Amino acid sequence: MKAHEIDYEIKGNDIQLVEIELDPNETVIAEAGAMLYMHEGIQFETKMGDGSEPEQGFFGKLISAGSRVIMGESLFLTHFTNKGFGKSKVAFSAPYPGTIIPIDLNSVGGRLIVQKDGFLCAAMGTKIAMFFNKKIGSGLFGGEGFILQKISGDGLAFVHAGGTLIEKKLNNETIRVDSGCVVAFEETISFDIERAGNLKSMVFGGEGVFLSTLKGSGKIWIQSMPIRKMITALSPSGGNAKKESSSVLGGLFES
Repeated sequence: MKAHEIDYEIKGNDIQLVEIELDPNETVIAEAGAMLYMHEGIQFETKMGDGSEPEQGFFGKLISAGSRVIMGESLFLTHFTNKGFGKSKVAFSAPYPGTIIPIDLNSVGGRLIVQKDGFLCAAMGTKIAMFFNKKIGSGLFGGEGFILQKISGDGLAFVHAGGTLIEKKLNNETIRVDSGCVVAFEETISFDIERAGNLKSMVFGGEGVFLSTLKGSGKIWIQSMPIRKMITALSPSGGNAKKESSSVLGGLFES
Protein backbone atom coordinates (compact mmCIF):
# COMPACT_ATOMS: atom_id res chain seq x y z
CA MET A 1 0.00 0.00 0.00
CA LYS A 2 1.38 3.38 -0.98
CA ALA A 3 1.68 5.75 1.97
CA HIS A 4 -0.17 9.03 1.69
CA GLU A 5 1.67 12.31 1.48
CA ILE A 6 0.71 14.59 4.35
CA ASP A 7 1.05 18.30 5.01
CA TYR A 8 2.40 19.27 8.41
CA GLU A 9 3.84 22.03 10.58
CA ILE A 10 6.14 21.51 13.56
CA LYS A 11 5.48 24.08 16.30
CA GLY A 12 7.40 25.05 19.41
CA ASN A 13 11.03 25.07 20.40
CA ASP A 14 12.02 23.02 23.46
CA ILE A 15 8.72 21.16 23.75
CA GLN A 16 7.43 20.58 20.24
CA LEU A 17 4.25 19.35 18.60
CA VAL A 18 3.45 18.44 15.02
CA GLU A 19 0.21 19.63 13.43
CA ILE A 20 -0.89 17.54 10.44
CA GLU A 21 -3.40 18.67 7.84
CA LEU A 22 -5.49 15.85 6.37
CA ASP A 23 -7.51 15.85 3.18
CA PRO A 24 -10.95 14.19 3.25
CA ASN A 25 -10.63 10.44 3.94
CA GLU A 26 -6.89 10.80 4.62
CA THR A 27 -5.51 8.94 7.65
CA VAL A 28 -2.49 9.28 9.92
CA ILE A 29 -1.42 6.70 12.54
CA ALA A 30 0.05 7.59 15.93
CA GLU A 31 1.14 6.14 19.22
CA ALA A 32 -1.72 5.82 21.69
CA GLY A 33 -1.99 8.95 23.85
CA ALA A 34 0.06 11.18 21.51
CA MET A 35 -2.90 13.27 20.25
CA LEU A 36 -2.95 16.85 21.56
CA TYR A 37 -5.95 18.31 19.72
CA MET A 38 -8.04 17.72 16.60
CA HIS A 39 -10.32 19.92 14.54
CA GLU A 40 -13.86 19.24 13.41
CA GLY A 41 -14.21 16.33 11.03
CA ILE A 42 -11.39 14.25 12.48
CA GLN A 43 -12.45 10.87 13.84
CA PHE A 44 -10.18 8.34 15.50
CA GLU A 45 -10.19 4.61 16.05
CA THR A 46 -7.84 2.52 18.15
CA LYS A 47 -6.69 -0.56 16.28
CA MET A 48 -4.47 -3.55 16.88
CA GLY A 49 -1.95 -2.89 14.13
CA ASP A 50 -0.68 -0.13 11.86
CA GLY A 51 -3.09 -0.77 8.99
CA SER A 52 -0.31 -1.36 6.47
CA GLU A 53 -1.67 -4.83 5.71
CA PRO A 54 -5.48 -4.48 5.53
CA GLU A 55 -5.96 -8.13 4.57
CA GLN A 56 -4.05 -9.37 7.59
CA GLY A 57 -6.10 -11.69 9.80
CA PHE A 58 -6.67 -11.44 13.54
CA PHE A 59 -3.83 -13.84 14.36
CA GLY A 60 -1.35 -11.82 12.31
CA LYS A 61 -2.50 -8.61 13.98
CA LEU A 62 -2.12 -10.27 17.39
CA ILE A 63 1.48 -11.26 16.63
CA SER A 64 2.24 -7.74 15.40
CA ALA A 65 0.68 -6.19 18.51
CA GLY A 66 2.57 -8.63 20.73
CA SER A 67 5.87 -7.49 19.26
CA ARG A 68 4.96 -3.90 20.23
CA VAL A 69 4.45 -5.02 23.83
CA ILE A 70 7.92 -6.61 23.78
CA MET A 71 9.30 -3.25 22.58
CA GLY A 72 7.66 -1.60 25.60
CA GLU A 73 5.06 0.21 23.49
CA SER A 74 1.27 0.23 23.70
CA LEU A 75 -0.60 -2.77 22.34
CA PHE A 76 -2.58 -0.46 20.05
CA LEU A 77 -2.05 2.35 17.54
CA THR A 78 -4.62 5.09 16.96
CA HIS A 79 -5.83 5.88 13.41
CA PHE A 80 -7.02 9.46 12.81
CA THR A 81 -9.12 9.99 9.68
CA ASN A 82 -10.62 13.14 8.23
CA LYS A 83 -14.29 12.24 7.73
CA GLY A 84 -15.29 15.80 6.80
CA PHE A 85 -15.71 17.44 3.39
CA GLY A 86 -12.77 19.84 3.63
CA LYS A 87 -9.25 19.85 5.02
CA SER A 88 -8.88 19.41 8.78
CA LYS A 89 -6.05 19.22 11.29
CA VAL A 90 -4.87 16.97 14.11
CA ALA A 91 -1.85 17.61 16.34
CA PHE A 92 0.45 15.27 18.26
CA SER A 93 2.82 16.14 21.10
CA ALA A 94 5.99 14.42 22.19
CA PRO A 95 5.96 12.51 25.52
CA TYR A 96 8.79 14.65 26.98
CA PRO A 97 10.77 17.82 26.04
CA GLY A 98 12.76 17.52 22.87
CA THR A 99 12.68 17.68 19.10
CA ILE A 100 10.32 16.23 16.50
CA ILE A 101 11.78 15.45 13.09
CA PRO A 102 10.04 14.42 9.86
CA ILE A 103 11.85 11.69 7.92
CA ASP A 104 10.93 10.86 4.34
CA LEU A 105 11.23 7.08 4.28
CA ASN A 106 11.88 7.18 0.53
CA SER A 107 15.07 9.12 1.21
CA VAL A 108 16.43 6.34 3.47
CA GLY A 109 15.63 3.39 1.24
CA GLY A 110 12.14 2.85 2.64
CA ARG A 111 13.35 1.55 6.01
CA LEU A 112 14.53 3.21 9.21
CA ILE A 113 15.65 1.69 12.53
CA VAL A 114 14.37 3.69 15.52
CA GLN A 115 14.78 3.39 19.28
CA LYS A 116 11.80 1.72 20.93
CA ASP A 117 10.16 4.95 22.16
CA GLY A 118 11.17 7.20 19.25
CA PHE A 119 8.18 6.77 16.91
CA LEU A 120 5.46 9.44 17.21
CA CYS A 121 3.23 9.28 14.11
CA ALA A 122 3.32 8.54 10.39
CA ALA A 123 1.39 8.54 7.15
CA MET A 124 -1.11 5.73 6.67
CA GLY A 125 0.55 2.75 4.99
CA THR A 126 3.66 2.91 7.15
CA LYS A 127 4.58 -0.42 8.70
CA ILE A 128 5.96 -0.58 12.25
CA ALA A 129 7.62 -3.80 13.33
CA MET A 130 10.09 -5.08 15.89
CA PHE A 131 13.72 -5.04 14.78
CA PHE A 132 15.78 -7.69 16.54
CA ASN A 133 19.45 -6.77 16.73
CA LYS A 134 21.40 -9.98 16.17
CA LYS A 135 24.63 -8.55 17.55
CA ILE A 136 25.48 -10.58 20.66
CA GLY A 137 26.90 -7.62 22.54
CA SER A 138 23.69 -5.64 22.14
CA GLY A 139 21.69 -8.36 23.82
CA LEU A 140 24.03 -9.13 26.70
CA PHE A 141 24.98 -5.63 27.81
CA GLY A 142 22.21 -3.70 29.50
CA GLY A 143 19.53 -4.41 26.92
CA GLU A 144 20.21 -1.09 25.12
CA GLY A 145 19.72 -1.58 21.41
CA PHE A 146 18.70 -5.22 21.73
CA ILE A 147 15.13 -4.51 20.65
CA LEU A 148 14.45 -1.64 18.26
CA GLN A 149 11.67 -0.63 15.87
CA LYS A 150 11.83 -0.89 12.08
CA ILE A 151 9.67 1.66 10.28
CA SER A 152 8.99 0.82 6.62
CA GLY A 153 7.12 2.67 3.91
CA ASP A 154 7.32 5.41 1.30
CA GLY A 155 5.82 8.36 3.18
CA LEU A 156 6.64 10.63 6.10
CA ALA A 157 7.37 9.34 9.60
CA PHE A 158 7.77 11.62 12.61
CA VAL A 159 10.36 10.69 15.20
CA HIS A 160 10.86 12.25 18.63
CA ALA A 161 14.22 12.88 20.28
CA GLY A 162 15.04 14.21 23.76
CA GLY A 163 16.81 17.55 23.94
CA THR A 164 18.70 18.67 20.84
CA LEU A 165 18.81 16.43 17.78
CA ILE A 166 22.01 15.90 15.81
CA GLU A 167 21.98 14.36 12.32
CA LYS A 168 25.23 12.85 11.06
CA LYS A 169 26.22 11.21 7.78
CA LEU A 170 28.74 8.38 8.11
CA ASN A 171 30.91 7.47 5.13
CA ASN A 172 32.43 4.09 5.96
CA GLU A 173 33.14 5.47 9.43
CA THR A 174 32.69 4.48 13.06
CA ILE A 175 31.20 6.59 15.84
CA ARG A 176 30.71 5.74 19.51
CA VAL A 177 27.73 7.29 21.29
CA ASP A 178 26.57 7.38 24.90
CA SER A 179 24.24 4.44 25.35
CA GLY A 180 20.61 5.53 25.00
CA CYS A 181 21.42 8.62 22.92
CA VAL A 182 20.95 6.92 19.55
CA VAL A 183 17.53 7.87 18.13
CA ALA A 184 17.54 6.34 14.64
CA PHE A 185 19.79 5.10 11.87
CA GLU A 186 19.57 3.76 8.35
CA GLU A 187 19.49 0.01 7.85
CA THR A 188 22.90 0.21 6.16
CA ILE A 189 24.48 1.07 9.53
CA SER A 190 25.81 -1.69 11.81
CA PHE A 191 24.88 -1.18 15.47
CA ASP A 192 26.34 -2.77 18.58
CA ILE A 193 26.95 -2.11 22.28
CA GLU A 194 30.52 -2.16 23.60
CA ARG A 195 32.18 -1.78 26.97
CA ALA A 196 33.18 1.82 27.80
CA GLY A 197 36.92 1.40 28.35
CA ASN A 198 38.71 -0.10 31.34
CA LEU A 199 37.28 -0.87 34.77
CA LYS A 200 38.17 2.53 36.25
CA SER A 201 36.54 4.38 33.34
CA MET A 202 33.43 2.23 33.59
CA VAL A 203 32.97 2.69 37.35
CA PHE A 204 34.13 6.29 37.91
CA GLY A 205 34.04 7.99 34.52
CA GLY A 206 30.41 9.05 34.72
CA GLU A 207 29.90 8.14 31.05
CA GLY A 208 28.05 4.89 31.68
CA VAL A 209 29.21 1.30 31.51
CA PHE A 210 28.52 0.78 27.80
CA LEU A 211 28.67 2.80 24.59
CA SER A 212 26.72 2.37 21.36
CA THR A 213 28.95 1.78 18.34
CA LEU A 214 27.69 2.57 14.84
CA LYS A 215 29.67 1.61 11.75
CA GLY A 216 29.22 1.92 8.01
CA SER A 217 27.74 4.42 5.57
CA GLY A 218 24.43 6.17 6.07
CA LYS A 219 22.58 8.67 8.23
CA ILE A 220 22.26 8.49 12.01
CA TRP A 221 20.32 10.69 14.44
CA ILE A 222 21.52 11.34 18.01
CA GLN A 223 19.68 12.95 20.96
CA SER A 224 21.41 15.08 23.60
CA MET A 225 18.98 14.32 26.43
CA PRO A 226 17.32 10.89 26.48
CA ILE A 227 14.56 10.41 29.05
CA ARG A 228 16.91 8.34 31.25
CA LYS A 229 19.31 11.27 31.63
CA MET A 230 16.48 13.72 32.15
CA ILE A 231 15.02 11.71 35.03
CA THR A 232 18.46 11.46 36.65
CA ALA A 233 19.08 15.21 36.30
CA LEU A 234 15.69 16.13 37.77
CA SER A 235 15.83 13.71 40.71
CA PRO A 236 16.69 15.25 44.12
CA SER A 237 19.98 13.34 44.35
CA GLY A 238 20.73 13.29 40.61
CA GLY A 239 23.24 15.19 38.48
CA ASN A 240 25.69 16.94 40.86
CA ALA A 241 25.53 14.29 43.57
CA LYS A 242 26.41 11.62 41.05
CA LYS A 243 29.36 13.65 39.72
CA GLU A 244 30.67 14.41 43.22
CA SER A 245 30.41 10.75 44.18
CA SER A 246 32.31 9.66 41.06
CA SER A 247 35.00 12.28 41.71
CA VAL A 248 35.55 11.21 45.34
CA LEU A 249 35.57 7.51 44.53
CA GLY A 250 37.87 8.13 41.59
CA GLY A 251 40.38 9.81 43.91
CA LEU A 252 40.26 6.86 46.31
CA PHE A 253 40.74 4.49 43.41
CA GLU A 254 44.00 6.28 42.47
CA SER A 255 45.37 6.43 46.03
